[in-house]
Amino acid sequence: MKYKLIVTDMDGTLLSDHKEIPKENKEALKKAKKIGIKVAIATGRIYTSARYYSNLLELDTPIIACNGAIIREEKTNNTLYENTIHQDDCKKVANICEKFGMYYHFYNDSGFYCKELKYSSLKYSKWNETQTEENRLNIQIMDDPIEYIENTDNILKFVVIDDDLDKLNKVKNELKKIDNIEVSKSWHNNIEVMNKGVSKGEAVKKLAEYFGVKQEEIITFGDNFNDLSMIEYAGMGVAMGNSEDKVKKQANFITDSNDRGGVAKALNELLDI
Repeated sequence: MKYKLIVTDMDGTLLSDHKEIPKENKEALKKAKKIGIKVAIATGRIYTSARYYSNLLELDTPIIACNGAIIREEKTNNTLYENTIHQDDCKKVANICEKFGMYYHFYNDSGFYCKELKYSSLKYSKWNETQTEENRLNIQIMDDPIEYIENTDNILKFVVIDDDLDKLNKVKNELKKIDNIEVSKSWHNNIEVMNKGVSKGEAVKKLAEYFGVKQEEIITFGDNFNDLSMIEYAGMGVAMGNSEDKVKKQANFITDSNDRGGVAKALNELLDI
């Protein structure tokens, strides 16, 4: 099979646990590009963060961010696709989080909004300290996120985080009662919320159509539940060695872990490079 498109998740997949791209992964993706294969990133992260890693890899393909809620070309800033959460649904999500006393943040294509620096927002805040202005995330701390939500209509994604997994599961069950949203997760202690119909699989499909690539000509890499849709969609869905068991069961190929250059090892075998 002659593959024409590679789409990889970032955290737990392309990146090591230290949030760096292993040298072997960089080299393998560079070789894939040299033989004419397009390489793209699909992540749950905010677009600004995804853009940073895309530039490290010197990619010229559109970036899939926010679990597929946005697809944008970095060089032209042209948005190929965007699917925001309806304002009423955003208020419902925020009210559920407030009811249970959960940490949550939400973001659009450029802004990151939360009530306190904790979990992901704290990590991004520290990350900002070492970055140039262009790469810094626009983190805004607010006392009343619901008031902000009532005056905006461009929210792409919510993330809810708590180490109390029982409480997290109760919140998940409440969120699932909202008809117009997608509920997923990318880590053991989080919940991710997007508009109905948003998924990495749908975004990969749109990207493939944009490039004129067939389903069977695609390789995707992932490790968690929010990667399932693109693992299932691609002709060659690759699960990392550190993947959730459900992801491994759906994959066509299981490679080594993210900390052991699993992306490179799979590409070396699948592409014979």
